[in-house]
Amino acid sequence: MPASERQPSRLVTEAATLSERAAVLVEQDILAGHLAPGSRLGIVDLVQRYEIGATPLREGLSRLMSRGLIVSIGQRGFRVADVSREDLLDITCMRTAVEVEAIRLAIIHGDDAWEAGIVSALHQMRRHIERTGDEFREGAEDFDRLHKGFHTALLAACGSKRLLAAHSDLYDQAYRYRRMMMRSVDSGKKFVRAHQLLADRAIARDIPGSQTMLEAHLRSTLNFVYPPGSES
Repeated sequence: MPASERQPSRLVTEAATLSERAAVLVEQDILAGHLAPGSRLGIVDLVQRYEIGATPLREGLSRLMSRGLIVSIGQRGFRVADVSREDLLDITCMRTAVEVEAIRLAIIHGDDAWEAGIVSALHQMRRHIERTGDEFREGAEDFDRLHKGFHTALLAACGSKRLLAAHSDLYDQAYRYRRMMMRSVDSGKKFVRAHQLLADRAIARDIPGSQTMLEAHLRSTLNFVYPPGSES
């Protein structure tokens, strides 16, 4: 479907330049599964698909390479990054290293406003799930924003822009795998409860408990998509 016929998302309308717009459009189609893992990204095809010139498209694709969503295939252009257990394990290890340290710093430095931010983010996600019942899923823009917003709120007081930027990129890189896991979630109440426990540990200023719970939470996607002992 040509880009001009699509309902633009909030991210697309906020993109300031053509290259940013190209990066957002390609990213959305990768994360939504419209561009399959391993598929070739031909510049001519993308120009027609998004109605954006070749130069800003190449610049946009370069942005996504740095975030691990696409890879270069030498002189032949680009392709969507494959999905694999090794890739998700690498993402999970990096997320754990980044977020376990970030939540430690956030608990040390966080004030009442930080606590209120966590409570607010959790409340908004809970109310969204209550309105949508058990039909909430990754891929719906409102839910995606609220889910990521909660995890960002937990770390927001860490005091490091680089830690927060790394968290954001790694969260997005895990998105394709998380969508696979979310298809099996059959209870909004259980989903909210898992996040409530994370919020409670952080607000209680329990650093070891928060770190342990957060690490287990991050590994849950890996263990579901690639169960221990599987060869995939």
